[in-house]
Amino acid sequence: MGVQSYRDFKVWQKAMDLTVEIYRLVELLPKKETYALSDQMRRSVVSIPSNIAEGQGRNSAKEFVQFLATARGSQCELETQLQICVKIGYLSEEDTANALNLCIEVNKMLNTLIRKIKQSLQ
Repeated sequence: MGVQSYRDFKVWQKAMDLTVEIYRLVELLPKKETYALSDQMRRSVVSIPSNIAEGQGRNSAKEFVQFLATARGSQCELETQLQICVKIGYLSEEDTANALNLCIEVNKMLNTLIRKIKQSLQ
């Protein structure tokens, strides 16, 4: 794949952009959500680039795929949390548009990377 580090993966870079965006968004949530929804959103988003990095750091392509799948699960969890924020009126669709677009992009990139790694294992 020609990568030296997890930092070389475009999906990791995009996940880092998503992390920054979510940290910006949780500042807009009510203070009563500090230890609930906003905390959960921060954990979910941090998990995405962290799992990409940890998986790449393993010595096994099979393990890497497992960590990428975990990152994808965290991305889906985060997307759901953003939709909850809109449904209960904490954030508007405008507020979350960029984050949701980044979620979709990260998901597609993770799916592509998982597929490529699995193909290389065959």
